Amino acid sequence: MSDTVLDVKGLSVTFELHDREVRAVTDMNFSLKAGETLAVVGESGSGKSQAFLSIMGLLARNGRATGSAKLAGTELVGMNPRDLDEIRGRDIAMIFQDPMTSLNPYMRISEQMVEVLERHKRMKPAEALERARTMLETVRLPDAKRVIRAYPHELSGGQRQRVMIAMALLCEPKVLIADEPTTALDVTVQAQMLKLFEELTDTFDTALVMITHDLGVVAGLADQMMVMYAGRAVEKGNVDELFYSPRHPYTLGLLHSTPRVENKRGRLDPVAGLPPNLTHLPPGCAFNPRCAFKTDQCVKERPALIPRTDGRVTACFHDDAVKEKEKVA
Repeated sequence: MSDTVLDVKGLSVTFELHDREVRAVTDMNFSLKAGETLAVVGESGSGKSQAFLSIMGLLARNGRATGSAKLAGTELVGMNPRDLDEIRGRDIAMIFQDPMTSLNPYMRISEQMVEVLERHKRMKPAEALERARTMLETVRLPDAKRVIRAYPHELSGGQRQRVMIAMALLCEPKVLIADEPTTALDVTVQAQMLKLFEELTDTFDTALVMITHDLGVVAGLADQMMVMYAGRAVEKGNVDELFYSPRHPYTLGLLHSTPRVENKRGRLDPVAGLPPNLTHLPPGCAFNPRCAFKTDQCVKERPALIPRTDGRVTACFHDDAVKEKEKVA
């Protein structure tokens, strides 16, 4: 029996605007095993969040998802909303970027957590309250007895984020999706959160998807990494391989624009140019206006995502040149 808990094939997301359709995600493919962590990396607007909102059935009304996303063999794309309500929070959960807007400001933390357990686990209130308190302690929230009686505005940003993680883990989901979970936190709390995610995936054997634009949060946490640009995956593979030997110019650019202790150049090299407009993508490779390796072929043709001998997949006509460039750097 396969231990794959999330299998995504050909997932695309389209939004209908007044006079046109915009493709936010195109042909996403990946699989995730129990206890494995996948980092999904890219600039704002690259389609990272929309892809996983579509899997959760949380797209805006003008959004439409096609393709397949199977959770332990159950198809989520196109599922009846009532059936999806039963799965969300129980088998698959999502932590959003801003916990203050995700938590109900009018309800105590205890009420919000107990509601999850009463709905999905059919627990009685007293049992659910004890389970909620225990989970707050599991995510290392000091003074859990006080926190559970508090309203969201009475907690710090780090405390609210831990509450969101605790709520997401209450039903021990098969898959946990974390959308930019450390963005609003200071560096010390960020480090604590990343360590917490690592411990929790080990404890619960939960598969974790970490959506981020910051490569600094990926190293040491993720097993696999998928780099997205203009709604498409442009490189996927083992984290160490992509970090130390990128084969796509965009991955190379992201790495060079990320602070690294071993950086001997003394400066960062940001990716040139601006992110693309999804309503007016350039012909050929979407990255070609910003790419130092661009040739006529890149302008005329869009490279396919092709498996390489080292197990990764890359969408670039000049991946060998990128590899040699990184060796020199």
